[in-house]
Amino acid sequence: MTVDLRAVVGGGYGKFWRCRSRYRVLKGGKASKKSTTTALNFLVRLMRYPEANLLVIRRIMDTHRSSTFAQLQWAAARLGVSHLWKATLSPMEMTYLPTGQKILFRGFDDVYKIASTTVTHGYLCWVWVEEAFEIESEEAFDTFDLSVPRGEVPPPLFKQTTLTFNPWSEHHWLKARFFDKTAENVSTFTTDYRCNEFLDDADRAVFDRMKRDNPRRFAVAGRGEWGIADGLIYDNWAVAEFTIDRLPEAWKYRRVYGLDYGYSNDPTAFIAAAVNPVDRVLYVFDEFKCRGLLNSDIAERLCKMGYDGERIRADSAEPKSNEELRRAGIYRITPASKGAGSLLHGIARLQEYRILVHPNCRETIKELSSYAWEKTAAGIINRPRGGEDHLMDALRYAMEDITHFRPAPPTPERVTEGAVLAGELKRGWI
Repeated sequence: MTVDLRAVVGGGYGKFWRCRSRYRVLKGGKASKKSTTTALNFLVRLMRYPEANLLVIRRIMDTHRSSTFAQLQWAAARLGVSHLWKATLSPMEMTYLPTGQKILFRGFDDVYKIASTTVTHGYLCWVWVEEAFEIESEEAFDTFDLSVPRGEVPPPLFKQTTLTFNPWSEHHWLKARFFDKTAENVSTFTTDYRCNEFLDDADRAVFDRMKRDNPRRFAVAGRGEWGIADGLIYDNWAVAEFTIDRLPEAWKYRRVYGLDYGYSNDPTAFIAAAVNPVDRVLYVFDEFKCRGLLNSDIAERLCKMGYDGERIRADSAEPKSNEELRRAGIYRITPASKGAGSLLHGIARLQEYRILVHPNCRETIKELSSYAWEKTAAGIINRPRGGEDHLMDALRYAMEDITHFRPAPPTPERVTEGAVLAGELKRGWI
């Protein structure tokens, strides 16, 4: 069977497709076909080089199933070779039946476990790190990179790590490591939706509206440019790995929860944070953001996440929704205060804090990276630009519960082995 790769893959990726640099780094906007092209590229390579094997990495193992695992199976179908590949979920892998070559899938949550990955046939010479922006530290990447791929590989094989991601923040280590300096054996690429000839007019209209209504988001999501810091409302924040139940001086913290309603045009957004008003530190540790949720769906999701008994500050413009959630078991739902000056007052309070976001909270990271002041011809004005701000609204609501919170130092009667008593844990103390 003969496949016309130009017709299957399309254009815009010729140099990326042929690149043999040790590091092949691709940032791109939404709908730039970067992930699908990468999947097609690896399948073609594997079938061309019978001794090669591929390791696919994502920050969280469970996210492979609906992303890279599905994309590579789609790529096999697109190339007309599905019958030559066997895909299994336990273990999650794909096998090229004619030779026994493997595509292995791993999560970045255990770097040292990744380092022990081996194959029984050929060489593990290629690595694909999808959504590399989720890897929060360069040190973690270096630990992994020193181990995989490993050893010498015989020609015509070559060692290569491919990283693909959306460039949500210019402060990420990926920019300094790969894009801000010229390095030997590193090739970088930027693509956007304009190189995706498979989009239709409706798809392109989405980007036209984004360009008109939200130029900042369009620069990142549309054009694949780095998130720009000018005009950001919150600039004292970072992505950080932490365990929420093991924060230092845990007695200083209170957990707070916020909910912003949406449905079709706007998503419903929920956020969970631990707040230390003494040292002005805030940890965002959980979230969800989804369109099309009925109130019964919201209640079900909050119950599954274990927050049904927590005090949750919700949009006061939705009293009917709040009452429906109470009847569905979210009995501590409380309306947030809204009124003249409440928006700017809530922002000002949050600006006093250093905000640390767990890498699993990807939607919060995206919003913090693009939540900016309105910009006019006269300059930046004191009004947030609308758009992707739903988790930011939910976080402001949540912070209302800190107004009268005054943590007391631990005493021997209240604290055992540095942990807060179970009764206080249930009430939101940590």
